[in-house]
Amino acid sequence: MTSNLIIVKANIYLLTPEEGGRTIGIKSGYRPNHVFQKPHDIKNMHCYIGDIQFDEHDCIEPGKTKTVTVRFLRNPIVERFIKVGLKWDIYEAPMLVAKAEIIEI
Repeated sequence: MTSNLIIVKANIYLLTPEEGGRTIGIKSGYRPNHVFQKPHDIKNMHCYIGDIQFDEHDCIEPGKTKTVTVRFLRNPIVERFIKVGLKWDIYEAPMLVAKAEIIEI
């Protein structure tokens, strides 16, 4: 972790169109909404912005899993979720597009 950022390594699985996900891949710098806890009422969902950076690949295609770096702005709420093994969902507006799991802090 740096002073302004929380940086983690994560495995990200990009959902296929058949799973309700994207039709095209994502590139380094992608800034989706990250949801650590899903409430029963979707109107009460809290999303956090974090950008996804690729270490070894140009992009992730739907149906693939890659190890990436995810950077979040330091925030006490986000900090309480950050631990190895945490799984979370990645959204574009109301559409679930990926699943992620922290593998290193």
